Amino acid sequence: MTDPTVVLVHGAFADATGWIGVISELRSSGIPVIAPSNPLRGLTADAAYLASVLAQLDGPVVLVGHDYGGAPITVAGTAENVVALVYVAACVPDEGESLAQLQEGFPGASSTGRLKERTYPLPDGDSAVEVTIEEAAFPSVFAADLPEDVAGALAASQRPLATAAFTEKTSAAAWRTKPSWALVAGADRMIDPEVQRFGAARATAAVVELPDASHAVVLSEPTRVADLIRDAIRTTSRPTATRP
Repeated sequence: MTDPTVVLVHGAFADATGWIGVISELRSSGIPVIAPSNPLRGLTADAAYLASVLAQLDGPVVLVGHDYGGAPITVAGTAENVVALVYVAACVPDEGESLAQLQEGFPGASSTGRLKERTYPLPDGDSAVEVTIEEAAFPSVFAADLPEDVAGALAASQRPLATAAFTEKTSAAAWRTKPSWALVAGADRMIDPEVQRFGAARATAAVVELPDASHAVVLSEPTRVADLIRDAIRTTSRPTATRP
């Protein structure tokens, strides 16, 4: 079987450079990896963009999503060349479910009260709303286990998420037919760890939990994240690979 390419999909309030440590870890093992930029303009648009990236790759793909990135990989992961899904401190929605619906009933960690709204223009001349995390709150909410200067730089450079991403419903759930893995960040103050556990259990994912990890686990624990991805690669590279 051809070695899979790992496609790393970042989430909200971040960009692809957040995967830098994970990329280094995977490349040290000879694993091909790319980290495309997630547009963050809404679930439908983001999933379509990701699907276009996957369609232009040769061979199998292990698709990895962090944070909101878990939603577009859930939709685009139905592509034939995707052999595994890996969710990292991520939302794992079901078909026909929005992220807002997924998080209802979980009163724990949430950034909702710390979001700052801005508007941006649409091609038709109308405007839409996007959000970032208030800069002063960002370190504690998103990156509590990173050095203060790093968290501050991330806060200043965060990419906004269109609010449409919260309400658009998922058109497919690739985890229903593809083997899945999940890393739960136990000290996450952005996405309630219970939301992460619920989604992982529903997807019958193989789960690793890091009790002290913040939402920025891809930066604070790149080796542990890479180890989970390597496990997905090893398992799905077997001729008789099945859902874990």
